[in-house]
Amino acid sequence: MKNSVKNILTILSVLTFSISFGQNIEGVITTNQNNPLEAANVIIKGTTSNTISDSSGKFTIDTKGKLPLTLLVQYVGYKTAEIEITALPIPSLQINLTEENTLVEVVVSSRRRIEKVQDVPIAISVITGKQAEQTGAFNVNRIKELVPSVQLYSSNPRNTGINIRSLGSPFGLTNDGIDPGVGFYVDGVYYARPAATTLDFIDIEQIEVLRGPQGSLFGKNTTSGAFNITTRKPSFTSGADFEVSYGNYAFLQAKASVTGALGQKIAGRISFSGTQRDGLIDNVATGRPTNSFNNQGIRGQLLYTPSERTNIILAADITTQRPDGYAQVVAGVAPTQRAAYRQFDAIIADLNYQLPSLNAFDRKIDHDTPWRSGQDMGGISLNVDTKIGNGTLTATTAWRFWNWDPSNDRDFTGLQVLAKSQNPTRQTQITQEVRYAGQLTSKLSGVVGVFFIDQTSQTDGTEESGNAQWKFAQSTTSNLWKTPNLFEGYGIKTDARIRASSAAVFGQLDWAITERLHVLPGIRYNFDKKDADYNRTTYGGLQTNDPALIALKKLVYTDQSFSSNTDDTDFSGNITVSFKATDKINAYATFAKSYKPVGVNVAGLPTLAGQPILELAVIKPEEVNHYEISVKTAPFKNSIFNLTFFNTDIKDFQTNVQAAELGVNRGYLANADKVQVKGVELDASFVISKHLTINGAATYTDGKYIKFTNAPLPLEETGATVSFKDVSGTALPGASKWAGSLGGELSDKARFFGNAGKIFFRIDSYARSEFSSSPSASKYLVVQGYALFNARLGFRATDGLSVQFWGRNLLDKDYYEQLLPAGGNSGQYAGVLGDQRTYGITLKYSL
Repeated sequence: MKNSVKNILTILSVLTFSISFGQNIEGVITTNQNNPLEAANVIIKGTTSNTISDSSGKFTIDTKGKLPLTLLVQYVGYKTAEIEITALPIPSLQINLTEENTLVEVVVSSRRRIEKVQDVPIAISVITGKQAEQTGAFNVNRIKELVPSVQLYSSNPRNTGINIRSLGSPFGLTNDGIDPGVGFYVDGVYYARPAATTLDFIDIEQIEVLRGPQGSLFGKNTTSGAFNITTRKPSFTSGADFEVSYGNYAFLQAKASVTGALGQKIAGRISFSGTQRDGLIDNVATGRPTNSFNNQGIRGQLLYTPSERTNIILAADITTQRPDGYAQVVAGVAPTQRAAYRQFDAIIADLNYQLPSLNAFDRKIDHDTPWRSGQDMGGISLNVDTKIGNGTLTATTAWRFWNWDPSNDRDFTGLQVLAKSQNPTRQTQITQEVRYAGQLTSKLSGVVGVFFIDQTSQTDGTEESGNAQWKFAQSTTSNLWKTPNLFEGYGIKTDARIRASSAAVFGQLDWAITERLHVLPGIRYNFDKKDADYNRTTYGGLQTNDPALIALKKLVYTDQSFSSNTDDTDFSGNITVSFKATDKINAYATFAKSYKPVGVNVAGLPTLAGQPILELAVIKPEEVNHYEISVKTAPFKNSIFNLTFFNTDIKDFQTNVQAAELGVNRGYLANADKVQVKGVELDASFVISKHLTINGAATYTDGKYIKFTNAPLPLEETGATVSFKDVSGTALPGASKWAGSLGGELSDKARFFGNAGKIFFRIDSYARSEFSSSPSASKYLVVQGYALFNARLGFRATDGLSVQFWGRNLLDKDYYEQLLPAGGNSGQYAGVLGDQRTYGITLKYSL
């Protein structure tokens, strides 16, 4: 990777040279006290032409020969200034900005308009690209430490679930047959695969995390929230950033971004990110560490501005991951209700095997099946924004793909129980969204749009038994189980295919009854269609005509084939009443009726009397009723304090079940009758002085099954005389009662190698209470609460060299991110380990 990073950085350096056209405008930006403002943003209104001021407040911007024009001068914490330019040349401009509430001025675009986040009647958290960089949050798994309402669980990229307020994706292994409840958008493009959340961010401008249903604002319906991510756009002003980080465990991360004009109306940007790190778990069988990083991504954009009213962006990206990783470590053994000879400890004793360690945090494994988690994700998109009347028409067309190439050791031991567990997947999607957002009348504004997605997913899997399978599968005391080579090489080939299409019309109005009182109704009509085919065939093992031996083999794997074709329509909507009591207090109340589309099982079905239970093939859609009340305040200068109360009731909750049958790969889907999640969220930030800022967020979540009478058995009850359990009243998996983050920064002006900037020290903490790690609560699969502390010390500048030293998990806390049973539910369960203490240095240079 080091050579590839070096070569790409060389290419990017060459691209920093661009051609300038037109005449320039120069000026100086200061405060009312005539103090220069560094890094103030200067934009030519109606275009994407922009620049920033230097340490002396000076700026230069290319007009591209267009007059008249309006300059917008922005700086966080100050009122935006507008300057009309009608003729050139002009003398150097002297621009004074008036200070406002620094925190309240943060702007977002989630409602398809630029507005202050404190004015938006949505529970929303904003992480700027700079904040993400400064806290080392280079993927969504790190973002969850800044936004405690977000949960991400990943035993590998495919088996990744992202939740907001404990809702969104079924907890456990991923099934392709259902839609995620949390939308993930990058520059307006919907990413259907949850695996996208495991990829490194590339040149991020801002991350907006919206909480609660968002069906009337976004193309894809979402029941629990959305990530709205924007990247930095091409600029006609040349610029470049280069960053490299080094750390322990041979951590190396390189980033680069170059932008500039390619013509009078065309600008480009190319960005790269690469991350590598040695593994954090030792495989004593191979002598090599595993769970490494090996990620590379590149994104290119072309901006074409045929007129001041139209912007066209063509973007393409590709990201690859080739880690030796995502191995899980045996975390413990649960006694089941199976016979004594079928308990895990008895099984491994009979096979003369011992685990390499009985302490998961020794971080030792002896897995004999290689761990491979290769994935490629990429695509191309075309986005057209054109101003029509008092609004903007936006059309976003995109094609994306995802290739998944895994190898897993699902028994988590050095025994040849499952010699192979590989389910490679190929997914493609086409999306089209067209929407219009703007001011309709003096009191009425809104957004209306149409959305379409068509995606196909194909899995061609292999699962194969090894020479120890007979002992784990043995369900009687018959000596026939010991028949040589009966199960060795015996497995299944799986062909699972699904095509899912969805089309929708959506819209939301904002009716200003008075300047302070607004009513916002929203509506959505959706059509969903899913066609799935599942076929698996057995192969290998001892070839025999003995009916008794054939019957034993069928107790492990059987042929299975079924098809499911379903479609559904739905009306959903929401209404919000927003009241701005004062300039510092904004309150709103929301009711939303939302839904998650119908689902299909495409990973095998459990059997009854040897036959698949076909009524489980189609999963009913979720019906969601959501209530929310919030108050957003700015109690004093440079502060925000927001409080949100929410309650979500879900009928036919889609949940994931880990089956005891090996042939049911990745579990199967089922409906819980009724689920409720309610809680409170707090967001607060304070600028105590020009040297000290403090930010914090906390959430209390009470998530439980109101009614779930046909839940799967918890791990310790495997082997009971019943197949299902009533878990009504128990906690939802993945739902911590409490979670929170708290951070602060001390800073002061300084100079470093002649560059003006700030020296700073920042500390961030994240904590959450215990949570269940199983669809049916098991006392063995409970992840204990934990707290993490991260810190950074250094110097940062807008231009020139920045340097910082960083450390993560400074107290070296041992903790699990997830617990999960082994395939076949033999009693052993594994843990996804959180990283131990890591530290390093980051150097960044901006031109």
